[in-house]
Amino acid sequence: MLNGVSISVSEDDGDVAGRTRARARYKRKKPWPGWRREFFRRVVRTAIRCWRVLLFLPAFVLLLEIMRVGKKLSDEDRPNLTASAKEEESPRNLNRLDPMTRVVHGVREPCLKILDPEQIENLGFPASAEVDFPAKRLLYKVDSGEHHVEGNVTFLQNNGTGRFNSFTGYQTLDEREQSFKVNETAVVHCGFYSEKGGFKISGVDKDYMQTCKVAVSTCAFGGGDDLFQPIGMTNASLEKVCYVAFWDDITLSSQEKNGKVIGEDHMIGKWRIVVVKDLPFSDQRLNGKIPKMLSHRLFPNTRFSIWVDSKSQFRRDPIGVLEALLWRTNSMLAISEHGARSSLYDEAKAVVKKHKATPEEVEIQLRQYQLDGIPDEKRLYGKKALAEASVIVREHTPLTNMFMCLWFNEVVRFTSRDQLSFPYVLRRLKIPRLNMFPVCTRKDLVNSIGHTHKVKPLVRQTS
Repeated sequence: MLNGVSISVSEDDGDVAGRTRARARYKRKKPWPGWRREFFRRVVRTAIRCWRVLLFLPAFVLLLEIMRVGKKLSDEDRPNLTASAKEEESPRNLNRLDPMTRVVHGVREPCLKILDPEQIENLGFPASAEVDFPAKRLLYKVDSGEHHVEGNVTFLQNNGTGRFNSFTGYQTLDEREQSFKVNETAVVHCGFYSEKGGFKISGVDKDYMQTCKVAVSTCAFGGGDDLFQPIGMTNASLEKVCYVAFWDDITLSSQEKNGKVIGEDHMIGKWRIVVVKDLPFSDQRLNGKIPKMLSHRLFPNTRFSIWVDSKSQFRRDPIGVLEALLWRTNSMLAISEHGARSSLYDEAKAVVKKHKATPEEVEIQLRQYQLDGIPDEKRLYGKKALAEASVIVREHTPLTNMFMCLWFNEVVRFTSRDQLSFPYVLRRLKIPRLNMFPVCTRKDLVNSIGHTHKVKPLVRQTS
């Protein structure tokens, strides 16, 4: 009863209100345990403090993935890159024939475009690539009896900067300067100056070398390197090409201990072994320059020659190489560009740093080259001014023979590092038709194994 008005409430209405109140109640959420709240707070605080690390973490993961992919690509494209000594010079390279390739303008192509074996079989020797050069005839200075030398001792002159002896002759600085002034008949020092000079070869071997029209040669003096058999040649090349390896008695002994014995035919595999007696220098590196640079003196009737350092295995057909590097390009001399440097002055610093020669020796050589007006330039004839001379392909002409004679005289007068003297002689002589091929091509020509033994210096017997 409210103000005289009675209001009745039924039981059903009460139930509805009760249900309404029940729906209005919310279940209270249980709070996080204390340890969870503390852990979350620490994570948030750590993230705030280390936000820079978190920001760069995805970039770091991406960099690792790029490095992984890059390493895979570098393994596939190794011929196009400068390989480390351990990778490039390894016994694993022995007997490999797979072609080296490089990418040019987005297209992969072979480093050495050599003819097919069938085409090589039918190749003939072309006419000479000799150009209109003043020197048409080359004469070599020999002992006229004016010099008295006791034994075969090294004769130092020009303030002790040379190693001239009865093999090289005794070139004066004036004669050196005159040798670069080319006339129709050039007269130069070119080794084999005196009968007492050394580098003695048997008559049987001399007769054999006089029959060679194309020669592939190498040498190992002082027991320095093993003998690696050439591979990749055609049957036609085996019939036309002489493979000659020059050894001394030290190498002969060391190779025999390793089971490599010269047969009755003077051969080991495809190599004709020529054992040289009475080497003219105590420095075995300098003895090695004789077959390397003076092949025209050793093979007087040879028209083409290929030099291969003993640390490498020649792996291409020599006739095909001559066609690709000389005949196709109308060149007389082919040699590899240097892989690391372009300037002889930069190379001189590297020679000293690697203890390949003393600072005093290098300084004497550079001072002379500066006096002769040789600039510190990295390009010559549009190519690198520095060569890597482990492979030399050339035609034997008066011009190329003269070039090699003058180059040899420089390594005798100064250091044995022929990379330093090559650009000097090249500038002074102005040799045309030079093919300086890229490092990629050199790697296709040979399998680089590396020096396998330390060279033993030549000990002379004194009486």
